[in-house]
Amino acid sequence: MSDLLQITDQNFETEVLKSDVPVLVDFWAEWCGPCRMIASIVKELASEYNGKLKVAKLDVDAYGSIAQQYKILSIPTVMIFKEGKVASQIIGAVPKKDLVKHVEKALA
Repeated sequence: MSDLLQITDQNFETEVLKSDVPVLVDFWAEWCGPCRMIASIVKELASEYNGKLKVAKLDVDAYGSIAQQYKILSIPTVMIFKEGKVASQIIGAVPKKDLVKHVEKALA
């Protein structure tokens, strides 16, 4: 996970809201089984879309204020931000093809 951007309260605005490319943010927690299930998919997307899409993880236990701000009620939740706004939201452990569909739409 070290090659994925780690989002914090300090870098959220700069890395996500002010990004010049779409940003996929995986809202997760260490104790969440389904989060671990999609972690490898999120990592794959980071390398497959390198340069076109930023891929980041946000630990909801450590940075709950951001999760609250975006009304994250269950995890994993994956949000794709484009031009500072939520372009897409996927809740739960979904197959890679579902995430790819949302990514492709954001990049179109």
